[in-house]
Amino acid sequence: MKYYNPYAKRNHDLVVMKKLDFTALQLLVDFIYSGKISVTEESAQALLQAANLLQLEEVKEACCHFLQTQLCTTNCIGIYAIADLHSCTKLLASSELYIQQHFSEVFGDDEFLSLSSEQVVKFISSDKLIVPSEEKVFECVIRWVSHESGLRKCSLSQLMEHVRLPLTSKNYILKTVVEEPLIKNCLKCKDYINEALNFHNNILKSEELISQNIRKKPRYGDKVILAVGGIETELSKRTEWYDPKTDRWHYGPEMITSRGRAGLAVVKDNLVFAVGGFDDDVESLRSVDVLDLSSESPCWKPSVGMLVERDILGVGVINNYLYAVGGHNDSDGTLDTAEVFDYDTQEWSFITSMSTIRYDFGVGVLNNLLYAVGGLGQSSQALDTVECYDPNLDTWTPASIMCVHRRGAGVGVLDGVLYAVGGHDGFNYLRSVETYTPNTGVWTSIGEMSLPRRHAGVVALDGLLYVVGGDDETSNLDAVECYNPKTNTWTMVTASMNDKRISVGVVVINRPQHFKTC
Repeated sequence: MKYYNPYAKRNHDLVVMKKLDFTALQLLVDFIYSGKISVTEESAQALLQAANLLQLEEVKEACCHFLQTQLCTTNCIGIYAIADLHSCTKLLASSELYIQQHFSEVFGDDEFLSLSSEQVVKFISSDKLIVPSEEKVFECVIRWVSHESGLRKCSLSQLMEHVRLPLTSKNYILKTVVEEPLIKNCLKCKDYINEALNFHNNILKSEELISQNIRKKPRYGDKVILAVGGIETELSKRTEWYDPKTDRWHYGPEMITSRGRAGLAVVKDNLVFAVGGFDDDVESLRSVDVLDLSSESPCWKPSVGMLVERDILGVGVINNYLYAVGGHNDSDGTLDTAEVFDYDTQEWSFITSMSTIRYDFGVGVLNNLLYAVGGLGQSSQALDTVECYDPNLDTWTPASIMCVHRRGAGVGVLDGVLYAVGGHDGFNYLRSVETYTPNTGVWTSIGEMSLPRRHAGVVALDGLLYVVGGDDETSNLDAVECYNPKTNTWTMVTASMNDKRISVGVVVINRPQHFKTC
């Protein structure tokens, strides 16, 4: 493309501008005269290139903003390359973050194969990479190398240096990693395999030693389980968290308020709320504490108190609104009232009361409906009834009754299914578990737990349903087990909690970077 330069010397009145799209230049000329420009999917890349060359920062910014809104798993690497080529700092950071957060889907796309070895290293070495398992990182390395194995196999050991192989299962290492042909022909890779197997054989037991090696360090984007509370006085402020990749429990920041049988929930991804419960004097609490996981040194701080004191209550979150339901207090006895907290306005307000007074029950959120499951009612007998709250209608509706009467059942949601786990039927502590699917509207019994439990915490993580603590006929429990819906089996988790906990609240959070005692 050529344009006239009125300041050029004789015989130099034309300047050649190579690789400049004609349509893009036309749009930019119109913009210079009108101050308006329309960026579309078809024109964005060419406009960005031309605007960058002609130093039209306003248009360049508009193109970057448009491309940022278009980010998806099939184009994020292409947009990342464009941003890098044209020094678009914000777009580069946004696309890089998007790739990190959606890595499992991104590495399956053909665009991933176009990355350089340096770029692959940059992504897989990041602590912020979010993957369901480290196996995915290994698979991405093998896929990238296999695409042009003749040219790329020399990079294999460099890439494997950043695969956190000790955090994969021992079975996966022996059956998949060891048997991979590319790995068999890489001497350095065998060292990484031996290191990982030694880790699983507990040769390295010291936390200090483990943290010194990046391959044994879980990524910060990984999900972990936070456990809060315990009915004994000495446990009521202590928290701990479980990392499934290392199969270890660690202590977290102590709470500022002693809370037994409180509710626990996460709002806006990084705010953990501990709601109500009772204190060391067994008096019902109206107070609420919050833990901001996004801060540099997360500590529990007071939040806005509820309208009513509640212990042995149910809590749930729908669209970042925190609901506190039912429970018990010294003034009113068993409650049917419910309230909601709006974090943006920092206000609690009442919603429609439940049709049944309930305490010692479970709550689960499924399809933006809040389910209140079992508990104790007016007759002080274990309930088999269930009701659900629709926030759009502000109404409670009866759901199908359970197969078994349950008080103190743990309730969780996994893959669109509501689980009622254990509890007490008025006569026995229960191992039994049942599930509810809205499509069928029916409760169905599934495989029983290894241990009978009441007042356990229940939460879903990485396709498994974890059941944490609780009590049985003889004592409080520190044991943890998990359910695999694909096999309908329960498995005891090797690592027990640091403390025995009853009426424990559990939630899934991003692996903390800076947990300290406050």
